[in-house]
Amino acid sequence: MTKLRILVADDHEVVRAGVRSLLESEPGCEVCAEAVTGRQAVTLTQQHKPDIVVMDITMPELNGLEAARQILKTVPGVQVLILSVHESKELVREILDAGAHGYVLKSDAGHELTAALRALRQGETFFTSRIAQIALRAYLNKEHTSVALTPREHEVLQLLAEGKSNKEVATALDISVMTAETHRANIMHKLGLHSIAELVHYAVRHKIITP
Repeated sequence: MTKLRILVADDHEVVRAGVRSLLESEPGCEVCAEAVTGRQAVTLTQQHKPDIVVMDITMPELNGLEAARQILKTVPGVQVLILSVHESKELVREILDAGAHGYVLKSDAGHELTAALRALRQGETFFTSRIAQIALRAYLNKEHTSVALTPREHEVLQLLAEGKSNKEVATALDISVMTAETHRANIMHKLGLHSIAELVHYAVRHKIITP
C-alpha cells in the first residue's frame, strides 16, 4: 500500500511532536513536512504535495482557515483536516465553507485522529461528534455568515490584528501601501469597526488570532 504522506501545521513544537507521534503510529503513514505558520503551510504543501494537511486554526501570519482555502485552491487532490481546541458554531460554519474535509478537537485527538486519517484515506469526511452536532444544528437553523470578506481581506485583517502597519502589510503581501489602505478601509466598513482596537477584538473573538 502506498504511504499516506501528511503535513502537520501547528505553531507549538510540543503539539507538532505529539501529532507526529500519533500519525506515525498508524501503519502506512508518514509525516513529510511540518509548518509553524499558515503561510509556511501553504508553501510547504505546494512543494511537498502531501495527501493530507493536518492543521491548527490559530497560527501566526495566516490563520488555518485562510491557509486551508489557499491550499485547496492551489494544490489539487490534497485534503485538509483541522485539528483545534475551538468548537464554536461560527467557526464550524467557516471551516465547512473553507472546504475542509474533517475536524478533530485536540481533546479527542488521542482516540480520533487516526480514525480521521482512515476516513479521509477512503475519500470520506470525518468530524468529531461534538463538531458534527454543531454543524447539524447550524444547518437545521439555516444560520449563515452575514459578512463576507474576500480571501485577501482575511489576510489583511489578520496582519493588522497582529499589529502590522499598512506598510508592513503591503510588504508581507507584495501589494502597494495604497492597496493595503483600501483593503483596511473595506474591512472596517464591512465589519462595522471604527478602530484597530475593535478590529483586534473582532479577530480574537473569531479565533483569527490568539490574545
